[in-house]
Amino acid sequence: MRLLHSPLPPPLLTSSAPRKTSILPKKASVNYAQKPLQQALSTGISLVLSLGLLVSAPNSIFALESPSVLESSNSVNCPENEVEEVYTTEVSKAVSNERIVEEAWQIVNDSFLNTSPRSWSPESWLKKKDDILSSSIQTRSKAHDIIKRMLASLGDPYTRFLSPEEFSKMARYDMTGIGVNLRDVPDGNGGSKLKVLGLLLDGPAHSAGVRQGDELVSVNGVNMRDKSAFEASSLLLGPSGTFVNIMVKHGNCGPVQSIDVERQSIAKTPVFYRLEQIESGSVSVGYVRLKEFNALARKDLVTAIKRLEGMGASSFVLDLRDNLGGLVQAGIEIAKLFLNEGDTVISTVGRDPQYRRNIVAEAPPLITAPVIVLVNKKTASASEIVATALQDNCRAVLVGDKTYGKGLIQSVFELPDGSGVVVTIGKYVTPNNLDINGNGVDPDFRNFPAWSEVTNRLSKCHKPQGG
Repeated sequence: MRLLHSPLPPPLLTSSAPRKTSILPKKASVNYAQKPLQQALSTGISLVLSLGLLVSAPNSIFALESPSVLESSNSVNCPENEVEEVYTTEVSKAVSNERIVEEAWQIVNDSFLNTSPRSWSPESWLKKKDDILSSSIQTRSKAHDIIKRMLASLGDPYTRFLSPEEFSKMARYDMTGIGVNLRDVPDGNGGSKLKVLGLLLDGPAHSAGVRQGDELVSVNGVNMRDKSAFEASSLLLGPSGTFVNIMVKHGNCGPVQSIDVERQSIAKTPVFYRLEQIESGSVSVGYVRLKEFNALARKDLVTAIKRLEGMGASSFVLDLRDNLGGLVQAGIEIAKLFLNEGDTVISTVGRDPQYRRNIVAEAPPLITAPVIVLVNKKTASASEIVATALQDNCRAVLVGDKTYGKGLIQSVFELPDGSGVVVTIGKYVTPNNLDINGNGVDPDFRNFPAWSEVTNRLSKCHKPQGG
């Protein structure tokens, strides 16, 4: 069992002087977190790879409008690669095809949490094993095909097979690239094409003209038709400061453009902040825009809050609009900054409903001032953990639109031949026992309220029992 990691560059943090204008936010990352579900998996050191990236900055908090750049028929906003843990084992040089298939079957049998309408039971899964292993499996490719079909039968879009090449790319993921998140989608002719799922705001690709929904046609002359996102990523990644040529097609019928993009280190501060004077200057509000939960998020958020307090902020706005998530552990630690000691942040639930792990705040809060959390339909995963933790514990009101609804936990296991399987093993449940996944979280207010309404709402709020 080995821990896989990448070094992180030093943090960057920006601020601006107080101003009496409407609040306008002005980079994201890929990083790791600790194991969220202790009993669902037996052994191993865990690692979270989070690929939820950002595309656009929202408008004034008073307007609460969704950014128009995201409203596209080609947009895909499912942060499906959130919360993935990577487990690795020693690779055997001589392993049978039957053993590879059986181990994939066993991982699902031990850990899979069914969240789809399709029924699943250990009995039906055991029968599938008997059917699959009733005859010999002659080739490795045949074994992999069997695993793919076996996992597809679960009806879970997040549970999937990784080839040895794909698993290797994931396991040694480099934080150098051009700031894109890709997804392969059907092309309508029986094949697949790569679409830009998300972009690092102001990142290399975004600055060069790539937009969400664009099709990636080629990388350094290599045609991307029928290629996987992992294959494309292996070509896009490279040393910081070097260039990669990409061909992108804008929209379904748009022009194809050749772009040379300089690779850069991806981990940058996701925090932007400023002091605002509202309600005719009677209230000083510390506005903090958090664009993603990366390894710099907590440290930079603490710095921002302390600086805003020093500038006179008496209340705070935490903007999580269009924040698709990122490093879940960072989200948990950020939620703790606002909660009282002993308050529940989130709970993890596995296949056994009797097993529930509560994650709680262990220290007093960094601030006790009232908080507004801005959310929209692209507030997902780690963002929803923060939003519900503050809402349920009466520390903040939510303003905006209903959130996305992504609360599943996937883990990645390595098989004996170096391939792997991604399996949904659990889900997150809020302090008020709300299942986030597929449901989302309703805001307290659709439009930006007066601060008197905020304090009145919080004063009448009741915390969950035991929270």
